[in-house]
Amino acid sequence: MEQIFEKLMYASRWIMAPIYLGLSLVLLALGIKFFQEIFHIIPIIFTIAEVDLVLITLSLIDITLVGGLLIMVMFSGYENFVSQLDVGENSEKLSWLGKMDSGSLKNKVAASIVAISSIHLLKVFMNAENIENDKIMWYLLIHITFVLSAFAMGYLDKITRK
Repeated sequence: MEQIFEKLMYASRWIMAPIYLGLSLVLLALGIKFFQEIFHIIPIIFTIAEVDLVLITLSLIDITLVGGLLIMVMFSGYENFVSQLDVGENSEKLSWLGKMDSGSLKNKVAASIVAISSIHLLKVFMNAENIENDKIMWYLLIHITFVLSAFAMGYLDKITRK
């Protein structure tokens, strides 16, 4: 009975596989949104203010960072919790595949969240005249919380690996 239970429990990791595949649909949605923004810029490129262009560019960078985060979570999560990716010898293999455990994935995700938050905070500062001061304070406090959390997770990971 125990052996059957353990086999079922171990096989249940495959429930995560469609979830990781579902993240690729979110990646597709991000790609569509990215190019939608590009197509909105093209007709007004010569009339748009420089500040507005920088804000749109920061939004595109945000989308790109979130896309990279999705790929990292999809592949690393699948490899760590479901099964190894069997990519052929002749195909390109990402250098970090198979090398990122759940601890380093957690740290990379935290660092990505800090980077995304930094870009968002920069957008807020560039548009500060249109945003209330108390909202700016909350954005800053949330960002500092992300930074401190990422630092704490990295530090804890470092001391537990010794």
